[in-house]
Amino acid sequence: MNTNKIFQILFFGLVTVLVVACKPGKDDPGTEYAPNMYHAVSYEPLTQITEKDAGAWVSSDEDEYGEYYNSNPNNPFGMTMRKPAENTVPRSENGMLPYRLPKDSVELAARTLKNPLPDNDKILEEGKVLYTKYCTHCHGENGGGSMDETAKVGAVYQGVPSYSAGATSQLSEGHIFHVITHGIRRMGAHGSQVQQEDRWKIVRYVQTLQKQD
Repeated sequence: MNTNKIFQILFFGLVTVLVVACKPGKDDPGTEYAPNMYHAVSYEPLTQITEKDAGAWVSSDEDEYGEYYNSNPNNPFGMTMRKPAENTVPRSENGMLPYRLPKDSVELAARTLKNPLPDNDKILEEGKVLYTKYCTHCHGENGGGSMDETAKVGAVYQGVPSYSAGATSQLSEGHIFHVITHGIRRMGAHGSQVQQEDRWKIVRYVQTLQKQD
């Protein structure tokens, strides 16, 4: 048997062993070559792992705990995320209550909601930054909608109205806030992406775009 034949047999035999060795079983995930990539603890903040040696085989720390142990011994039951007291309502650092109006209450929001933030240069500047980050791709830098050259996504989908034209220019602050929160038609909801206070800042800036000639 020549050398090349022997090499081929050994090579395919090694590949077969590696493939079989990596095959997961019922309680065995198989060999993981980058376990910290697969089990990134920092991306799983709500897990509750109480076994102190969990992930000891991949631990890069010098302490006595495994890589995946993430319980807090100073809290009851070792919980890291503690439950809020019963019948309490979360508020922002400025005392703002959570927004509870459902999606189908846009008319009520339009009539009753008032912007709790002052109308000043600081709020407008912050609102512009947020608008540029979350809204420009559809509505354009100048709020021209699908006709705005900077509205790259709006130009593709078409039908995105200009803030300063027709009925859109008359929309109330409550209406704008509600739509940013829950979305409308092809516009997606941004309530889970933009904090409530930041949504009101965007509203302030959008109102300046409504007044453009």
